Amino acid sequence: MAVEPDRPARSQAGSVRIVEADGRHAVLVFSGVLDTHALRRLEERLLDPRLRQSGTWVLEMSGLERIDLACAYGLLRAVTVAPEPVGITVRGARRGVVRTLRHAGVHAVATIET
Repeated sequence: MAVEPDRPARSQAGSVRIVEADGRHAVLVFSGVLDTHALRRLEERLLDPRLRQSGTWVLEMSGLERIDLACAYGLLRAVTVAPEPVGITVRGARRGVVRTLRHAGVHAVATIET
């Protein structure tokens, strides 16, 4: 069986890391592909108590290749159920990621900077 040299390698599983969090501000870095398989990990990360204490979140998405609707809705759910209003800024997202976030309604609760 021949290997197809032009076939792209499978994208890496998605991840979300909290790289900064204090009482006022949090920065989350997204990477890889966030699909249904990553939804539970995403929701657990978004329930981190450090995020609940932060009034603003910056979501750095320049390393995110793709996000599916389930994960976009999970992100929206985490923001909208927060006990206190959270200011969200999405930075560096690719066109396809922005499109999915808009389909989920994230743009209604976040500022999207491309």
